Amino acid sequence: VECGLVNHKEERRAKEPPKPEEPPKEAERKQYGFVSVSLGEGFANIFRDLNVDVIVDGGQTMNPSIEDLQKAAESVNADTVFILPNNGNVILSAEQAAGNLFPFRDGEAGRENKRRTCMEGRKRNGFTSRIGFVLAAASSAVGLGNMWRFPYLAARYGGGMFVLTYVVLAVTFGFVMLIAEIGIGRMTRLSSVAAFRKLDRRFSFCGILGLLIPALITPYYSVIGGWVTKYIMVFAAGQNTAAAEDSYFGAFISRGAEPIVYLTVFIVLAAVVVLAGVEKGIEKASTFLMPVLLFLSIGIVIYIATRPGAGEGIRYYLKPDFSEFSGKTVLAAIGQLFYSLSLAMGIMITYGSYMRRSDRLETSVLQIEFFDSFVAILAGMMIVPAVYIFSGGDDRAMNAGAGLMFITLPKVFASFKGGRIVGLAFFILVFFAALTSAISLLEAVVSNIMDVSGMSRKLTTVLVTVWCIILGIPSSLGFGPLSGVHLLGMDILDFMDFLTNTVMMPVLAFATCIFVGFVLKPQKLIREAEAEGAAFHAKHFFSFMIKWIAPIGIVAIMASFIASSFGWLKW
Repeated sequence: VECGLVNHKEERRAKEPPKPEEPPKEAERKQYGFVSVSLGEGFANIFRDLNVDVIVDGGQTMNPSIEDLQKAAESVNADTVFILPNNGNVILSAEQAAGNLFPFRDGEAGRENKRRTCMEGRKRNGFTSRIGFVLAAASSAVGLGNMWRFPYLAARYGGGMFVLTYVVLAVTFGFVMLIAEIGIGRMTRLSSVAAFRKLDRRFSFCGILGLLIPALITPYYSVIGGWVTKYIMVFAAGQNTAAAEDSYFGAFISRGAEPIVYLTVFIVLAAVVVLAGVEKGIEKASTFLMPVLLFLSIGIVIYIATRPGAGEGIRYYLKPDFSEFSGKTVLAAIGQLFYSLSLAMGIMITYGSYMRRSDRLETSVLQIEFFDSFVAILAGMMIVPAVYIFSGGDDRAMNAGAGLMFITLPKVFASFKGGRIVGLAFFILVFFAALTSAISLLEAVVSNIMDVSGMSRKLTTVLVTVWCIILGIPSSLGFGPLSGVHLLGMDILDFMDFLTNTVMMPVLAFATCIFVGFVLKPQKLIREAEAEGAAFHAKHFFSFMIKWIAPIGIVAIMASFIASSFGWLKW
């Protein structure tokens, strides 16, 4: 769409703005997504890939009238208008033009926050293919939560009944939340802080939470990633028998320096990928690591399934036990969904901002859910039968949390012929899962800071890496020199996990549902999902769920998590 607005009131009264000789085609109108005022068709092409609602040529006076700006915004139902100053006779290049966009909001023209506007206007790098996006998002979803939390929850809450409940919730509740978060990112082409600020300043706190949550999770998550790195070295060095001893894991994490070294190694490896950028770093790493992760998972499952007695363990894991089904099963499955799908962490908004508009949003979300659920079920197929064989079906062995991976499983592998090789392959698998999640957490922080500050990726990544190492040290030392420090009765790592996963994430998820359902309106995200003729078959279901069902479920999750953390609710 092209309008010709005259800046001087006298000229505007004297004659009507000239109509363009040839209006842009419908396809171009959808592709641009903005109004070019008196710029001309050729110059407007400069902004083809820029994330801009409306562009107004300021003319020589740099003073377009408020009425003109409002008309331009209304013509495309835009919330934001950008003013492009006329620099004399100088023809601006694409980058110069992007750097000279100034926002007009709420009836006021001015140079508000030029640095942020430059980042909004600048062309954004992204994934080069749909499979690249899907694998990156799925890699983010597949993490430590899939590797040990899903199996022990399945064992505790009815085996196959829990698995079935989880899958149903993934394709309903998880589907809706993923559509909302990825849609917000792709619609704004921004990470959470700038995205919510652009859409509605009243909900800027959602964007800030989307920065704080991964900034707090990444450090302590990297502590556990460091433990996995250590066990790879242990099994590679042939020390798997020593690792099977009861005291080995506790002795390792209680040391001061060694766990910090592995923490640093792990976070630096993730930072190297983030430093390389979206296409050359995250996308390439995901397209390599995710297939390897799947290959290792299937190989280990086949090995475990062929062990004597594995059939009983598989039946224990997959056969639904309806007598175990209760509200707690549903709440546990929804809680696992947050861990598994990287919801309410700002990650999916960030990854969505890198997604191409030509890629189908609904199809991509379904593929992400398939990969996540498939790997989670495979993780259970690896761990539950193995521990079942080793323990003789003792439920206590399945409810060990972190001890399940670092204490029970080394014993299981030590009891198997060829257990060292299988154990090494398993911890490499877990390392890849942890690394891909750490990459996405780190990228969410880096991208947010870049969008807000305009700093380079290199500087931002270095600063965030240093932050994660410094903040991760207390969580690591909480099992050693700082073991006497407790917050609300929890050690430092558990407290950080409680703060982010039990409090901050449900708050952000609830606020996002309210924002999408009643402020932004579901129809805007439906239009985004239907961009360029794409089908969105579940749009009515999405609209109903995001407004009414999802917020109620999230409140129930938050209440149950807090109650169980303080011992008010016994699981």
